Amino acid sequence: MSGKTAMTLIPFLTRHLADGTILVTLTQAAGSTPREAGATMAVSATGAAGTIGGGQLEFHCIDIARAMLQAGETARELDIPLGPQMGQCCGGRVQVSLRRATSADLAMQVAREQAEADTRPAILIFGAGHTGRALAQVLAPLPFRVTLIDDRDGVMDGLPAAVTCIRMADPVAAVATAPQGAAHVVLTHSHALDYRLAEAALQRGDAAYVGMIGSATKRARFEGGFLRDGGRREALARLICPIGGSDVDDKRPEVIAALTAAELVQSLLRKQQASCGAGAEERAGHDATA
Repeated sequence: MSGKTAMTLIPFLTRHLADGTILVTLTQAAGSTPREAGATMAVSATGAAGTIGGGQLEFHCIDIARAMLQAGETARELDIPLGPQMGQCCGGRVQVSLRRATSADLAMQVAREQAEADTRPAILIFGAGHTGRALAQVLAPLPFRVTLIDDRDGVMDGLPAAVTCIRMADPVAAVATAPQGAAHVVLTHSHALDYRLAEAALQRGDAAYVGMIGSATKRARFEGGFLRDGGRREALARLICPIGGSDVDDKRPEVIAALTAAELVQSLLRKQQASCGAGAEERAGHDATA
């Protein structure tokens, strides 16, 4: 099973394991395919969780998984070209493993999802106003560790369980203890606090993303104060302000949140993939010289 499932499989496996569940995993993916090797879904007689890419490939595998459950079959391997015969035009080819899940699979999935969660890029959202809450809700199902921080009581209620909510008298303290390479998104109720947070994030030097809500005027005022206080001009090049880009002129909180989430996905996941690729190359080089 893979940590790249679209959603956690643990609740589904826990509910349906005793009644029978088939794990459907792409073991190989060549050419153009809807998901990568390792993508996994779980199928019971009445439901499914996760995805191997949707479309006719997924429908076909669900039908086979349910036929296996009905027949008492425990394992099957498929080799499927994604062409007209399958009703898909991807042109690639996948190999699929279908096997009945066991309690050991559930334990493995718990461990794997926890390990994957621990390596997710961290995002700190400062400010639980309209836009901060909207951003937290958009990011909650994405592969990030999301923390929402505010200095007020009662403003972080009702958010998804995937979002860690922290009340701090001085949110700037959270910048110093943030994980290395975290993203810092600044959108509090106070311009003065925004400036302090953005300055602290830029001064760290290791932030993967520093964004501050506001206008070009707000950015200019921040830059002036940052430089007067001894900040380096090159550090300002890493500040995103306004957040969400300038292509869409729509100030509704939900729209700003969606556009900012897209910036974070591009910034953080690209960096993560580049890091994983570099790590794989380094391991390959070490193996070749060992």
